[in-house]
Amino acid sequence: GLVGRRHVVLGALKRQPNELSSYQRKLLEIDDHVVAAIAGLNADARSLAKYMRTECLNHKYVYGGPLQAARLVTDVADKYQRCTQTYVRRPYGVGLLVAAFDQTGPHLYETCPSGNLNEYAAIAIGARAQSAKTHLEKHFDTFKSLDLDDLIKHALKALAGCVTGDNALDAKAASLAVVGLADDGVTVVSKLIEDDAIQPYLDAVDLPQPAAA
Repeated sequence: GLVGRRHVVLGALKRQPNELSSYQRKLLEIDDHVVAAIAGLNADARSLAKYMRTECLNHKYVYGGPLQAARLVTDVADKYQRCTQTYVRRPYGVGLLVAAFDQTGPHLYETCPSGNLNEYAAIAIGARAQSAKTHLEKHFDTFKSLDLDDLIKHALKALAGCVTGDNALDAKAASLAVVGLADDGVTVVSKLIEDDAIQPYLDAVDLPQPAAA
């Protein structure tokens, strides 16, 4: 995930448990202004996503506006932490990257099973995330000055380093989420970019190709 001036971009690598199965989605829409990426147990992530969606809906119903992202992720982190101090429930086995755009601007938060909560300019989590972290650390100081297309290119380049073996990043495995201001500069929108919709972005980026057999 990386934060620009008007947008937050999340990139995720969908997993295929075996060759006969479908790909597991790693990006979950929470609200119009919040999207989460997951690393860990999908079942636990679905439970937390349901909680986050309910909190957003309740706030919108009571106050007539979107829930501020910092409050939402703090509540989620507290939910994580409660499971670490009792024997009745096991800790959640999933980490979240939460991208949001609210009244205070764009934000990228990380939560983990211990209950820790951090905000980042750019971060990668999950298996083989070190390569993506290295790319983001090299370029993060330029992200605030880039437009959305360039942010997406950096997300895909970081994601390409997480692909296993000699495989190349393709439209089946890659997925993106964008949260930020629409063209009118006022409305906050979020969208997922997957499957055929992501292919034009992959074509526009010079990604490493698998070695010839």
